[in-house]
Amino acid sequence: MNLTFTALDVETTGLSPEKDKLIEIGAVKYQDGKAVDTFSALINPGIPIPEKITSLTGITGDMVKDAAKEKETIAAFLAFADTDVIVGHNIGFDFSFLKTAAVRHGYTFEKAAVDTLKLARKFHADLPSKNLGSICAHYQIVNERSHRAYHDAQASADILFKMAEEFEEKDAKAFEAELLFYKPKKQEPITLKQRKYLLDLRAYHKIEDEIDLDTMTKSDASRMIDKIILENGMIMR
Repeated sequence: MNLTFTALDVETTGLSPEKDKLIEIGAVKYQDGKAVDTFSALINPGIPIPEKITSLTGITGDMVKDAAKEKETIAAFLAFADTDVIVGHNIGFDFSFLKTAAVRHGYTFEKAAVDTLKLARKFHADLPSKNLGSICAHYQIVNERSHRAYHDAQASADILFKMAEEFEEKDAKAFEAELLFYKPKKQEPITLKQRKYLLDLRAYHKIEDEIDLDTMTKSDASRMIDKIILENGMIMR
């Protein structure tokens, strides 16, 4: 197993890399099996954080309102994650969000990965659940803050080391990194007409939560306009 890698995890406003946004990135860099550096950053997504996400992660709008925006944070993370291999639990999810964000701001993000969820499914088929919490419990790994990016990244690395110790001698190929593939969908920026109508709609209904129109896509704006109209009604002239 390659012992030089970056273990990572992200928290997001939802499940779609195109429709939703990053709110936290956490990572631990390993060289020769030893942790040598860490990365942890909250991100201002420019849109409200859904209540169900706050309930799951504990991350609130107040926590991210003064955080750096996506462009600045993704640039810093890409500079940090300079290893060829990344590690995570269901790493394809994290990769899809990171690559989409990278492409949105003119960067590239191509990596090979070891997925601890895939390893858990292979070696622990008997366990009723293979989620991060269940595998941590199986190996008696203490994850102090589940569903926070840095701590979940650390837990993924700990799981990898535990499984490698137990199974790598029997099946070394299972621990080889595989190249990840994800093609972000093309996203058009918010139109001037959408921008004006969204601002008018928010002012009419006295909506004061913070949004970032500069990073909003055409689809983002359409969804937000529809949501406001559904919840509050149209502008009555």
